[in-house]
Amino acid sequence: MTIIYMLLAISVTVAVLFFIVFIISVKKGQYDDTYTPSVRMLFEDEVIKEVSTDKPQTKNDNQ
Repeated sequence: MTIIYMLLAISVTVAVLFFIVFIISVKKGQYDDTYTPSVRMLFEDEVIKEVSTDKPQTKNDNQ
């Protein structure tokens, strides 16, 4: 039974260690993407539909 407690403690310690290393690397900017924003416009395939700004005039618009 003691081995289960020891393995549990070791696994929690390793998990906490990996989490701390992950937080440190995020704060240092390891995962910041500096390349994609500069080429994003080259890869856009979506067609942007223009919204019609013409609206019919109503009786209240003429007053």
